[in-house]
Amino acid sequence: MNKQIVSRRTFLTGSAATAALMASGMVTLSSWLSSSAHAEGTGYETVATTCNACTNKCGVIAYVKDGRLWKLKGNEAHPYSKGTLCARGHGYSQIAYSADRLTEPLKRNEDGSYSAISWEEAYREIGEKVKAILAKDGPEALAIVEDPRPNGKYYSKRFINALGSSNYYTHNATCNLSLSSGYQMTFGSANFSADIASSKLVVFIGRSYGDGLRPSSVATLAKAVKNGTKVVLVDPRLNNSGVFASQWLPINPGTDLALLLAIAHVLVAEELYDKDFVAKQTTGFDEWAAELTKYTPEWAETLTGISAETITNLAKELGAAGSKGVIEQGWRGAFGCQYRNSFNAARAVAAVNALLGNWNKKGGALITSTPKAEALDEEKFPAVPKGPQKLGIAEYPLQNQDNGTNLIVVKKADEGTLKGVFFYNSNAAKAYANPQAWQDALAKMDLKVCIDVQMSETAHLCDYVLPECSYLEREEVPDFLGGKQGCVAGRFQALEKIHPETKTSDAIYAELAEACGVGAYFKFSCEELSRAQLKSVGVSYDELKEKGVVDIGEPFAYDKVPKWKTPSEKFEFVSQKIAETKGLKLYEPLIKWVEPKVSPDPGKGEFRLIGGKQSIHSHTMTTSVEALMSITREYALERAWINAGKAAELGIEDGDEIEVSNELFTGIVRAHVTERLNPTAIWIPTHYGGSSPELTQGFGVGIPHMEYVPFDIEPDVGSAMTHEALVTVRKVSS
Repeated sequence: MNKQIVSRRTFLTGSAATAALMASGMVTLSSWLSSSAHAEGTGYETVATTCNACTNKCGVIAYVKDGRLWKLKGNEAHPYSKGTLCARGHGYSQIAYSADRLTEPLKRNEDGSYSAISWEEAYREIGEKVKAILAKDGPEALAIVEDPRPNGKYYSKRFINALGSSNYYTHNATCNLSLSSGYQMTFGSANFSADIASSKLVVFIGRSYGDGLRPSSVATLAKAVKNGTKVVLVDPRLNNSGVFASQWLPINPGTDLALLLAIAHVLVAEELYDKDFVAKQTTGFDEWAAELTKYTPEWAETLTGISAETITNLAKELGAAGSKGVIEQGWRGAFGCQYRNSFNAARAVAAVNALLGNWNKKGGALITSTPKAEALDEEKFPAVPKGPQKLGIAEYPLQNQDNGTNLIVVKKADEGTLKGVFFYNSNAAKAYANPQAWQDALAKMDLKVCIDVQMSETAHLCDYVLPECSYLEREEVPDFLGGKQGCVAGRFQALEKIHPETKTSDAIYAELAEACGVGAYFKFSCEELSRAQLKSVGVSYDELKEKGVVDIGEPFAYDKVPKWKTPSEKFEFVSQKIAETKGLKLYEPLIKWVEPKVSPDPGKGEFRLIGGKQSIHSHTMTTSVEALMSITREYALERAWINAGKAAELGIEDGDEIEVSNELFTGIVRAHVTERLNPTAIWIPTHYGGSSPELTQGFGVGIPHMEYVPFDIEPDVGSAMTHEALVTVRKVSS
C-alpha cells in the first residue's frame, strides 16, 4: 500500500491508543485522516466491497485514487462493520501490494523447489492427473479443502461436485465443527446468536469479541454494558473482552462442560428454570434432570477450579435473569472444537439456555434465518451430479455434514483411498492439525493443488500453486447473511489487476474444469451468476454494487416459537438422532460429563497448551502483513503467557526466553508473565511460527501451536481437539 497512507507509525497513531487496540481490536484511521492534508480532496473513486481479513467479510468502502488504494472505511450499512474496521481489516488491505504475493503459476520440482509454469501447462498437467485418478480410483479419490469466501462457497463445491465427488471440506474441523454439530443435535440448527443488547446477564465461554471480532459485536457489547448488562467471562485467560466484564472465572481448560452441568443442576434443583417452556417445547427433561443430580457445584469445583459458591451464585443470577439471561453462542474457543468433550459442551450451552426459556426471547438466544438464492435457470447454470457419500461421514456420524471434517483427508491419504486434493484459501497443513501428519499424508498423494495469494506452508507441499489476485482486485458472488435482518453483501473489484499472471478464483475454477473435462458446468461469468442469484431474491445488481449491502425479507420477530429441526420437532435434552446412530464410540443421547483427553500432572511439570486469536491477526493468514507484524514486533505479541505464580516457581521473569517442549516439538519463545492466566495452562497466540521463507514478515516469529498437538480426532464428531496437548516449560535465558 502507498506508504504515505499506512506506515507503521501512522497505523498506530490512527488507533488512538495502543492499549485500546489490544483490548478491542478496533482501529479507525479518522484521527490521522482528519489531520492529514492529503486525507480528503478530489479525484477519488469509491467502491463498496467486503474485507477478506477474516471469515466475517465485513463491508468496506474502498477509496481509489490514480489507480491505487488510498484508504478504507467501514460500510455503515453492513451489519458486521457498521461504519468501522478492525486492525486486521485495515492492515490486510496491504496484501494487494505485498512483495510476498504469488505472481505466476508454479510447479514443484523433484528437489522440492518451484519453477514458473504457464497457466496452459498447469491446466493441462492438472487435468491429465485428475482424469487419471478418476479413471483408476473414481471420483471419491478427489477432495477439496477451503476456508470459504463468497466465491469459494460456490465454485469450490461446484468444481469438486462436477468431478463426481462429494468430498468438499472447510476449515471447520479446527474452528466450530463441534459447536455446530452439538447444536444440531439439540435444537436442529448449526448456530444461534445471543441478543446481548437486551440481556441482563450474558456469559461468554471461551470467546472474546475483543480478539476475534466483528466491529459491530464489540460496539454492541460496549453499549450493553453501559446500559447495565452484566458480563461474565469463563476463560482460562483474561482475554481482551475483559474491559467489558464484571467477573472473570479462570476455569481449568477442558472443564467448561462440568461448569455448565453444575449450573443446570442448580437451576433444576432449586426450580429456577422456566417450567412452562420446558413442558411445552422440550423433550427428555425428566431423564436429564435425573442425570443432573450427580453434577453438583461441589463436584464441579474439583474439576473446574471454580468454587462451588461461585458456581451456585452464577446459576442463581441466571435463573433470576430468566429469559434475559443467556450463555453466548461461542465459536472456536472452549466448545468450537478444542477438547474431547467439545460436542457435549455445545449441547450443554444450548440446554442451559433452554432451562432459562430464552429461545427467541428479547435478551435471549435467537435462531435467525439466512436468505439464499432461489433455483436458477438450469440451462444456463446446470445442476451438478450427486456423488457418493462424503468421506468421513461413516466414521464421524454426528458431525455437521455440510462442511465435513477435513481431517479425513489425512486419514484417507494415509490409507491410500484419497489420491488428489485441491486447497483454496486454506493453510490446512499449518493451521488445521499437526503439520507433520499433513506433510506425511500429502506426500502419498498423486496430486496436490493450491490456489492462494501467497506461498503458504500448504502451498509448499503441493505440486502446483495457482496464484489468485487479491480480494481488492476481484469481484465475487453475493454473500447472503442472516441475523435480525437478512441481507446480501457484495464484493466488487476496487483495483485493476496488479500482477497480470494472477487470476480470479472463478476464472481458475472454470478453466480447471475445462481441463478436467467438466467445463460444461461453468459456461457463465461471475457477474452473470451474481445477477441471476440477486434477481432470484428481488435485488438489483446495480443497487448492490452501489450500496454494498441490501436488506432482504422481514426483520426478526421476537417471541415466535422456534422451528425445532429435530426428529421430535422439539428441543431435545435427550437426542433422538444420537439414540438412533449405531457404532458411536463416545457420546450418548443424554448430555453427560465427558473427561478431556489429557490433564496436566503438576508433579511432572506439565501444562496444558492452549492458544487463541489476537485482535490484529487471523491465524496464519495475516502474518505476511507488514503493518500488523510491526505491531507484533514492537509489543512482543508472539510471547507465550505463563501464570505469575508458576513462573516464579520456575525462576522465569517477564521477557525471559523459555523452552516449550513435548514429545512432538520444542520451541523457544519469550515469556509474558501475568496474573491473567490459569496456572495449569500455557497460552500462545496461534498465528505464529511461520516456516514459509517466502512469507518474510512472519517467517520464524514465535512458536507454532499445531506442531505440539498430536494428530487425533474427536470421536463421533471429527474435530481436531487442538487444546489436548501437554507441554513442559523451562527457562533458557534472560
